[in-house]
Amino acid sequence: MRKVAIDTDACIGCGNCEGLCPKVFKVDEQAGKSSVILPSGGTEDCIDQAIDACPVGAIRWEG
Repeated sequence: MRKVAIDTDACIGCGNCEGLCPKVFKVDEQAGKSSVILPSGGTEDCIDQAIDACPVGAIRWEG
């Protein structure tokens, strides 16, 4: 089963991923970065949209 991951070094905390898949991604306002809160919890279509919407390419599939 594939899981989604975020490269936190590349993440700029824009919030696109959380806006598209709030069950999977969450922006930590203090850190200014997104994190994966449910790696296998969203639909692949939703996560693919978040991957495409990330302006710095920080989101990827693993596994």
